[in-house]
Amino acid sequence: MKIMIRKDAKGSLSAYVPKKDLEEPIVSMEQAGMWGGIVTLANGWRLELPEMAAETTLPITVDARRLGEAA
Repeated sequence: MKIMIRKDAKGSLSAYVPKKDLEEPIVSMEQAGMWGGIVTLANGWRLELPEMAAETTLPITVDARRLGEAA
């Protein structure tokens, strides 16, 4: 699914899913660099992000894979 990842003025990351008109904060990251790992959104969704360079600028639209909700 296509998602947009952006950073707000306070430096917090969020993910926007256009098809669902859903924007949720990213509450945890499997890897410090985020890219190529799994992130968890505030609503419990877990998304696998593609490998990208650590210095990738935000906002950016990427293809992510939804893994399901955290237990």
